Amino acid sequence: MRLTAEEKRMLRGEMGEAVKQALELQIEVGRFFGARRLVPVTNVHMMGDIEVMGDGGKSFIERVASLNARCMRDTTTNARCVDFGYVRELDQDPDEVEKEKKLIACLRQMNVITADTCINYQTLYQPHLGERVAWGDTGTVIYANSVFGARSNFEAGPAALAAALTGRVPEYGFHLDQHRRGTFQVNLRADLEDLADWGAVGKLVGESHQDYFAVPVFNAVKKTPGADELKHLGASLASYGSMGMFHMVGVTPEAPSLRAAFGGGRPREVMTITNRDLERVYASYDSRGDPLDLVVFSGPQQSLFEMKRLAGLLDGAKVKQGSRLFVTTSNGVRSAAKRLGYLDRIEQAGGIVLEGVCFYILQNIAQIRARNGWSNLVTNSAKLANIIRAHKFNTILRRTRDCVHIALTGEDRSTAGRRGR
Repeated sequence: MRLTAEEKRMLRGEMGEAVKQALELQIEVGRFFGARRLVPVTNVHMMGDIEVMGDGGKSFIERVASLNARCMRDTTTNARCVDFGYVRELDQDPDEVEKEKKLIACLRQMNVITADTCINYQTLYQPHLGERVAWGDTGTVIYANSVFGARSNFEAGPAALAAALTGRVPEYGFHLDQHRRGTFQVNLRADLEDLADWGAVGKLVGESHQDYFAVPVFNAVKKTPGADELKHLGASLASYGSMGMFHMVGVTPEAPSLRAAFGGGRPREVMTITNRDLERVYASYDSRGDPLDLVVFSGPQQSLFEMKRLAGLLDGAKVKQGSRLFVTTSNGVRSAAKRLGYLDRIEQAGGIVLEGVCFYILQNIAQIRARNGWSNLVTNSAKLANIIRAHKFNTILRRTRDCVHIALTGEDRSTAGRRGR
């Protein structure tokens, strides 16, 4: 790898041992991926919770902090695993909660902004076209690459921290033009009226193309999607297909035309998604005869617009006795929702709004499931429906209104639900 004069000084330890070790790690990563140089980044987003990092990750962070490490770029944290206001209600492990607090203090010592959100691109920082960032969460990375036209790879925990300390990353993957061109075409003939529909599209495309460097180009979309629709699409593509980028003709900045999206080339495959395909996705989920007593809006965290809509759907209603409705969002969104009255309406209906967490990484989530006797988890998030199955939930993807109806009645009124009876 070609190093600049500044990078050579870092490697000699002139900017501190923490920076030296961080750059050594980045050089090894760069060599592995065939990078020829390092490139500067403007912003870093990293994981920073005990459930994901474990004791080994905590020890690593503490060791780096002991070297007087300080972030040279604005650095934020992804969602954590504990809402400290609900530790007792969720019966989470007190020892792990204390570790989480120590981890947060350690990150702050290194000048990390512990924002604890997986929707930083909606609430904290929106990079511009061509801007290079070092983001770690899969949903944030695919959004940055696709919707903003910024450039990032999936930066694992140590790699993201290294970027924060050195202000750069190895130039490989989605930092290079050749990996940003579309590889196959997806014609959208479905109506796509709900957030869950966009997640279902991500499931259909991701499951059939599990490849980090597969870049779908969505064409013929019937109406321009908003930020939340694109959020659910991207999170689902990343979850089911490990994808880091997509294009949408006439919507995303690197796809003003179909030809531009493919870099002047041709797609190697064309697939079409219709309303019938979406209904097959919903019909594939089965309650197995167990109660529908857990509904979760999470993965990614809810935007203020999602909170507003949910408050409207719950206004004057009550969650069925014995059922639970959970919502997760960021501190900023929760604070705004409180001021605007959305939070009170959700809570008055019996919903629990958790701050700074995502449901699938809650500390002790498998034990929480077992203690409450939960089998089914109903959600409008295709990503959550996929990833939380690791904790032995039977997941059911439904549209937003249907999720709310299930929370209020325990009954699935959707076409797919009626077909399953």
